[in-house]
Amino acid sequence: MPRILAYVIVGSMAIASLMPLYWMFTTSLKDQAAYMAQPPEMLPGDPTLANFGQLFANPNMLRWIFNSAFVALSVTGLNLVFATLAGYAFAKMSFPGRRWMFWIYLATMMVPFQVTIFALFQLMVTIGWVNTYWALIIPAMALPYNVFLMRQFMHTLPNEILDAGRIDGCSEIQLVRRVVVPMSTNGLAVVGIFTFITTWNNFLWPLVILNTEEMRTLPIALSTFQSTNETDYGLLMAGGVLMAIPMFMIFFAFQRYFLQGVTFGGLKG
Repeated sequence: MPRILAYVIVGSMAIASLMPLYWMFTTSLKDQAAYMAQPPEMLPGDPTLANFGQLFANPNMLRWIFNSAFVALSVTGLNLVFATLAGYAFAKMSFPGRRWMFWIYLATMMVPFQVTIFALFQLMVTIGWVNTYWALIIPAMALPYNVFLMRQFMHTLPNEILDAGRIDGCSEIQLVRRVVVPMSTNGLAVVGIFTFITTWNNFLWPLVILNTEEMRTLPIALSTFQSTNETDYGLLMAGGVLMAIPMFMIFFAFQRYFLQGVTFGGLKG
């Protein structure tokens, strides 16, 4: 009986958490009369793809998708590289000031982005990166949380294996490439998924640094579908579905590594 009750509670929580996604998907398949109907229709009586057709009728839609994908993939790739190198250095290398340097770097996580956004914007103006991909990618190429995550993960790697690699003549870079990275697949999957989703959904910084329609990312573009007097919810939900698809694809493609990275260490049997 307690097990059945636990299943009921967990199942109810799962259904409640999935309801917004379900409502977003069904609303994207409704026309205006259907999604404004009272009482609300749980199932679209006459589903239509008109909202998606209207979405892609915008001449800039493919450019917005490219912008978001290019920035998210670039930031994710750079974080995988720099978080791995920095995590290895903080976890396995010995150098003066390592502990203090790590804690000072980690302390930057405690500073809200809204506090530093003005100084960062001024820096972008000074070096001429306003309204460019550089401004979206470079400031996020080594996020402190990712470095912390990889450092903690690499603490689980046995020093004996690293010492054996050094005895075999591996340099530190070769050791990272041939030993550390293959053993850190799970941790890299966690960093990659978190970074991609965070960057893909990023709204505030692109809103501040971008000033032309062609450079917009999807979150900024979708916000323009709302107006003070009227909002086309069908079109807005179609855009939400479009934004959700890559995140689901990334998560389900790497969920095995993600779950192992969250629950286990980096040592393979």
